[in-house]
Amino acid sequence: MTVEFSNASYFNNPTSLDSWWEIQGEWVEEPNDRRGGCSGVQRIHKDGKLLYAKRQTGHIHRSLRYPLGRPTVLREQEALLGARKAGVTVPEIVYCAAEQSAEGWRALLVTKALAGFQPIDEWYTENDREQYGETLHQQLLVEVALTLARLHTARWQHGCIYIKHIFVRINTEGSAPIPEVALLDLEKCRRRLTSKQAALHDMLQLRRHSPWDQDDWQSLISHYQQAMGRDFKSIYNATRR
Repeated sequence: MTVEFSNASYFNNPTSLDSWWEIQGEWVEEPNDRRGGCSGVQRIHKDGKLLYAKRQTGHIHRSLRYPLGRPTVLREQEALLGARKAGVTVPEIVYCAAEQSAEGWRALLVTKALAGFQPIDEWYTENDREQYGETLHQQLLVEVALTLARLHTARWQHGCIYIKHIFVRINTEGSAPIPEVALLDLEKCRRRLTSKQAALHDMLQLRRHSPWDQDDWQSLISHYQQAMGRDFKSIYNATRR
């Protein structure tokens, strides 16, 4: 049994799972054993392009729909496609495939690198907030709020929204710098029945793992609630733990 997705327009000659599997690179997330199998991420190059390949063997999740288990990269593929459809900037899928044999599942997800983006916590550590000033920083908080609102309005819950999963790029091509925001690591992302369920889980989790003080948090949440078209008192009043 093989499940395959390929962005045929990205390469002149789309290849098979075996061909992609043979391409090796530098480990950026060392293989680790969990979920009954092994998963890791490599940085690879193909046709002069920088890509990231998530390799998995026997690494599955179970649900009511898939009681026997299913590779987590297939869930991540669905989330990436759903988030992009909702207007959220996420890594572009180049290739995704999962194959089940007598030995178990083997799965691979290849995505295009987000050129120029960096984790937002690194952006703060490098003192870019001071470099660009408070006006741009407030614009950045608005972009974070709008990005998360787009995801949640479509009922997608990130599921593991740590600050390291929010990436930022400052576009300096125009007359004034403009912050852009992207989300990464959607492996645990799933569709919820309501946008409220997605919102409450992610935003309370983000608050516990964010660098923002109360003023910054309330600014972000004010823009978020405006974009969502509703108030979330528990989120607005959340304090750092």
